[in-house]
Amino acid sequence: MKTAWELALERSGGTLNELDDDRKKAIAQIDRACQARLAEAELAYTEKLKRTSDYQAIEQLKEDLAVERASIRSKAARDKEKIRSGT
Repeated sequence: MKTAWELALERSGGTLNELDDDRKKAIAQIDRACQARLAEAELAYTEKLKRTSDYQAIEQLKEDLAVERASIRSKAARDKEKIRSGT
């Protein structure tokens, strides 16, 4: 089964075939780790949200979760780019 990234590259005429199997596996591992970290963050913030009833605290937690998600995705993108570039 192809990843969304692989399908997007094929549609855009990208050069997916330049990546060897080891690099593809490393990128897939990064994707799995990213999804796991996102799920952990969701669970942690969901628990915090359940324990608070203060509107401002809830809004702050939601903002914090958004920042955490962006950070996780950004790190994954940087790691994948390092693999693609071979550095």
